[in-house]
Amino acid sequence: QVQLVESGGGSVQAGDSLRLSCATSGRVLSSSIMGWFRQVPGKEREFVGLIRWRGGSQIYADSVKGRFTISKGMSTFYLQMSNLRPEDTAVYYCANGPQYTTSHSAYTHWGQGTQVTVAS
Repeated sequence: QVQLVESGGGSVQAGDSLRLSCATSGRVLSSSIMGWFRQVPGKEREFVGLIRWRGGSQIYADSVKGRFTISKGMSTFYLQMSNLRPEDTAVYYCANGPQYTTSHSAYTHWGQGTQVTVAS
């Protein structure tokens, strides 16, 4: 089974940068999709970005486009966040699934989440 563990969250000031990591273990299919999502209390889990595990095309939410970048190492993928804003404050989750989609319901494996707090 696929296991995902996020790390790298913390408290920063507006305008700062932060890199989140998602360490993977188990058998991650090369055809699968790695996604980043975020959630604040009382709100639906929100799509942030995705990348094909094997590399290639990426999709980003309009709210983070130009500021966030997804990349991948051998068994870890990253969310590099720049020019952070208070509205980026959320619990961030990495996820793996079989479909190239922005819908969180299609992802089958999730990390535990890591808190990102951006002060103004």
